[in-house]
Amino acid sequence: MPTKNRFAELHDEITAWRRDIHENPEILFETHRTSALVAEKLKDFGCDEIVTGIGRTGVVGVIKGKSTASGKVIGLRADMDALPILEATGVEYASKTPGAMHACGHDGHTAMLLGAAKYLSETRNFDGTVVVIFQPAEEGGGGGKEMCDDGMMERWGIQEVYGMHNWPGQPVGNFAIRSGAFFAATDQFDIHFDGKGGHAAKPQETVDTTVMAAQAVTALQTIASRNADPVDRVVVSVTSFETSSNAYNVIPQSVQIKGTVRTMSAEMRDLAEERIKAICAGMAATYGGTVEVKYHRGYPVMVNTETQTEFAADVAKSISGQCDEAPLVMGGEDFAYMLEERPGAYILVGNGVEGASVHHPEYNFNDDAIPAGCSWWAEIAEKRMPAA
Repeated sequence: MPTKNRFAELHDEITAWRRDIHENPEILFETHRTSALVAEKLKDFGCDEIVTGIGRTGVVGVIKGKSTASGKVIGLRADMDALPILEATGVEYASKTPGAMHACGHDGHTAMLLGAAKYLSETRNFDGTVVVIFQPAEEGGGGGKEMCDDGMMERWGIQEVYGMHNWPGQPVGNFAIRSGAFFAATDQFDIHFDGKGGHAAKPQETVDTTVMAAQAVTALQTIASRNADPVDRVVVSVTSFETSSNAYNVIPQSVQIKGTVRTMSAEMRDLAEERIKAICAGMAATYGGTVEVKYHRGYPVMVNTETQTEFAADVAKSISGQCDEAPLVMGGEDFAYMLEERPGAYILVGNGVEGASVHHPEYNFNDDAIPAGCSWWAEIAEKRMPAA
């Protein structure tokens, strides 16, 4: 695999950074130790500018090339946060924080971008400016949006932005990408049915919320099967069903349902919200109860732009010899917010065909992927902004 020789030399050092971050996971915006470590490393590398506190606990480093005559500015982004999961890997560098672990590989993403930043600070073999972005709160906190809302793109004049995620099930160091919609929009809903509780032996005297809510759970699946175009994609999953009573002989006064919706287009997103509200209102009316539906819009669809995707794939091919067509992913990714503001691309790098998948207590980032990931980020900068 023609990765850059410098990353073979730095492999042990970058691995040590990764394992240190893994051992000390931090959730959402509480990445204080990780952010401080990142800022310290960037200072040691000799970055031209280092700013902390972007998007609360985000860190931005600026690296200028040997020339900046081109005026080009490229952003490279990694996420830093962990998940509220109890680790079960058994590795010697396992989490020292009970109930928190790097179960999605953000420790690897951060370490690889630090490795690329070290190399780019040493060589500066490009004409333009690289902005390395270390983001908190990807796992549901919207840290990418917070950094954008803090004016990151405008402050440093970022013109294009690139991101990466490790991918279990893909051979180590192999890449995959797709143009257009890639990761799904991720919305949530809370549905509260209210009726008239009573004795289970006298259902005729009640307005049974369990019946109306159970019918609603089934009916919500018709959004995918009967409302959506079969070639479009939508997932409606009810993940919680809680009644106001847990007694065997009580029909509960109320039922609370929670769940998530995943879509790949703005039109389907609107349709799903509309149909959830209509279905639940119909069920409540049918059985004589009332309902309140709260629909919360989360991350938008993540969309890779065509030109930048082609370029990112070419860079990947120069490193691993190939770049596969990635599947559509119904999971969410808040890099979507950055791609809403600037053209760019998000790529997957193989984490190995063996081992647990992300968000699993036995998942672990594969350190063998480090040279490929670092090389891709470095080549993005050098090939997109070639030195004169």
